[in-house]
Amino acid sequence: MDLREYSVFDIMGPVMIGPSSSHTAGAARLAKIARQIAGDDVKEVQFILYDSFANTYKGHGTDKALVAGIIGLDPDDERLPHSFELAKEQNISFSFVKSDKDASHPNTVRMVIKNKSGDVIEVLGSSIGGGNVVLKEINGMSVEFTGEYETLITKHIDKPGIIAMVTKVLSEHMINIAFMRVYRQLKGDMAIMVIESDQTIPEDVRIRIEHIDGIEKAIVVDSINKA
Repeated sequence: MDLREYSVFDIMGPVMIGPSSSHTAGAARLAKIARQIAGDDVKEVQFILYDSFANTYKGHGTDKALVAGIIGLDPDDERLPHSFELAKEQNISFSFVKSDKDASHPNTVRMVIKNKSGDVIEVLGSSIGGGNVVLKEINGMSVEFTGEYETLITKHIDKPGIIAMVTKVLSEHMINIAFMRVYRQLKGDMAIMVIESDQTIPEDVRIRIEHIDGIEKAIVVDSINKA
């Protein structure tokens, strides 16, 4: 094995609270990303667990890690074991459902989040080992990003010019695009664009992008490596 190809994080794993990087650190990261996608006004969440997550979620602390992420805690937060109580203090209700359906990865969870306005957001993701995660679906639309980079997600109408306008705004603010993907189900229908950047995307830039004609919503997901 050539150690030059691996980071310290890959070799040693994440700093975390709990017995398993996949079942605790990864779970907390998935849920924290889902919270950022859904917004801060979370009212209730149902965690649908697949395969290994479903079989071991209580013994490995996956349940507490998921709730910790939903209330905004990091995997190394010492309050993680008390996440149930903290969620109740924030008036956030939660439940766990074990699914017997197969998933693309054994450590997979679907988070069905309802906010105080009554909107429902579904996020599907997997914890793939060492605290690393992959987000795979938002509201039924396939996506793919890891949270390792600052990530801009737009929901927009699939029409010419929108991608160019978004990248123009980023370029004007010297924000470099590391990776970019666009997902759609039907031509001319709603689409999701995922842009992973090398720099932080400030709030004023996000707002400017959200005001582009044809964009319904723009959100920024912090990098999981952000201090």
